[in-house]
Amino acid sequence: MDKKINTGIIGAAGYTGGELLRIVINHPNVNIAFAHSKSQIGKPVYATHTDLFGDTELTFSGEDIQTLLNQESLNAIFLCSGHGESKKFLDEYIVPETVKIIDLSTDFRDESNGFTYGLPELQKEKIKTSTKIANPGCFATSIELAILPLANAGLLKEDVHVSAVTGSTGAGQSLSATTHFSWRNNNLSIYKAFAHQHLTEIKMSLKKLQAGFDKAVNFVPYRGDFTRGIMANVYTPYSGTIEEAQALYKNYYAKHPFTHVSDSPIDVKQVVNTNKCFIHLEVHDGQLLVTSIIDNLTKGASGQAVQNLNLIFGLPEDVGLRLKAPSF
Repeated sequence: MDKKINTGIIGAAGYTGGELLRIVINHPNVNIAFAHSKSQIGKPVYATHTDLFGDTELTFSGEDIQTLLNQESLNAIFLCSGHGESKKFLDEYIVPETVKIIDLSTDFRDESNGFTYGLPELQKEKIKTSTKIANPGCFATSIELAILPLANAGLLKEDVHVSAVTGSTGAGQSLSATTHFSWRNNNLSIYKAFAHQHLTEIKMSLKKLQAGFDKAVNFVPYRGDFTRGIMANVYTPYSGTIEEAQALYKNYYAKHPFTHVSDSPIDVKQVVNTNKCFIHLEVHDGQLLVTSIIDNLTKGASGQAVQNLNLIFGLPEDVGLRLKAPSF
């Protein structure tokens, strides 16, 4: 693709907005048309995202949003504001039909208002022909990738049990009692047990592959003592062998460049700062244990958003996303 995709970012000062900037600044097919922030108008992007000092002289846009949207050269926008804000945004502003929308909030993950649920490992072909994408949630991405192959084979027969831990960046940039360093450091806690907002999209995704699935997904989320990454441990009754499970998963993900099944145990640092998901399988006394790891800010948010951008503009899925984990 010779012509660059002119892309705007709404809510560019937050964690997901910053992560998007880090990726698209180095994307060979993307030009940043604007990075909008209500709180940082006119300031250099690197004043907020300090690691970008030396990489860009871009400033946060202070122009009227409708004027920005009406640029003839604009091809796509990312909506990176808080949950509930995307609906307000689309009620208030008119996005030209020629501009693709990728929303990183929960607002349209039920595929309402013409949005397509943007998990490439679930419905890549539909994403390619869509103009509005609802980017999946971070926990939802890690959990769905852990169990989609079972649903695709019709093997979810009983309840699914999930225990998953996320880094502090999963809570967003705004401070609260449970994101403050003094509380989070050397600490671990449960929140929204059995009632997390991502359960709705998880169940929707499973039913796309196994329509009759009506069992519970029992999800216990943890706040972790680290900044980024998710580990989800999922188990459910399974009557096959470990070799059969590995073959099932490897076959399902064979055409997906970011999801890989490891024969060896996995750890979160392997995927931090990448758009990858690693999966490890074990069989214990009739239970299949699936461990899934992702970076909540990349594959769980901004990286997957760029993956969707690539798909809807006909680019190779991995362009701009060959990122390396820090390892240590």
